[in-house]
Amino acid sequence: MANCPKCGYHLKFTDWHPNCPKCGINIVYYNMDERLQEEADVAELDHVRVQKKIDRLKASFVGSPYSLVRLALSILPIAMLMLPLAKVTFSGPFIEQRSTTVNAVTIVNTISSLNFDNLFRMTGSKLVGPGFTGYAVSLFAVLISLAMVVVSLISLMAANGPKGNIRNIINNSIAICAAAVSAIFFTKFASGIGSAFPEFFSGKLQFGAFAYIGALLLLLAINIIITIKKPPVKYKQCYIGGIPYEEYEQMIADGVSMEEIHAKMDKILAEKENARIAEERKKAVEKEAKELEELERKAGKFLDKAEETADDVKEEAEEAAQEIKEETDDKE
Repeated sequence: MANCPKCGYHLKFTDWHPNCPKCGINIVYYNMDERLQEEADVAELDHVRVQKKIDRLKASFVGSPYSLVRLALSILPIAMLMLPLAKVTFSGPFIEQRSTTVNAVTIVNTISSLNFDNLFRMTGSKLVGPGFTGYAVSLFAVLISLAMVVVSLISLMAANGPKGNIRNIINNSIAICAAAVSAIFFTKFASGIGSAFPEFFSGKLQFGAFAYIGALLLLLAINIIITIKKPPVKYKQCYIGGIPYEEYEQMIADGVSMEEIHAKMDKILAEKENARIAEERKKAVEKEAKELEELERKAGKFLDKAEETADDVKEEAEEAAQEIKEETDDKE
């Protein structure tokens, strides 16, 4: 069984009452305020950690002009794969000459329908083995390159974390090397098969392959620039019980007791509450002043109108008196 949090009395199995049999305090509610305060501190600390991750995530994508450029360049290689990467032309006896343009869609369709047993069997052929070896290496290398581009794009979420920039540079470097290997071995494949069947097969790289490698080089360059420039992350100011997070951490590091920290929190919260009440009173006074000013304005208009009405009545009375006088003089 547990002990009493106040006097340390060891509770027995028969001590099922909420009060300690020795000191009489309610064990359930003992130091409830302090425990609630500690739980509130823990909750706010968790919020600070989550907020910092959100700030770093935001900075990774739109935190600076460099981040915006990197985001665009991270998507650019995927778009470049939709361009013609290579062109293959083949024909044969009783077979009409055909030309096929290779891009990302063609590669995916090829892999989905590829018979790997036949591919590995062809790599062992004395006639076309070196050519199909180059084909297999080229195919798997471009897949590795594409996978690293996707990984690099996903890794942007942690770009501002520890070793985030180094990880991006490594991913980009692997993607570039794999793309270069794919291009080299495709050329070997085309030359090998073309030398074996010079009148029936030819293949060459297209501008899309060079545009893809160029996009990867630009992505690597912007990641290197970001690593060197180190754009700062704009963290949102967070508070622990009204105390700035940085100050709270410094107080903990300096060994300040939690009683002093909580006392400072209470003081800050009291000041904020007083400021809020003062602001509400200020707004109420301003509202009353505006209402009084409006009332005075309306009263002024009413008085002006009353004076105008009085002047009109006076003029009409004078005119009526003048007319009566003139009528009296005529009768005389």
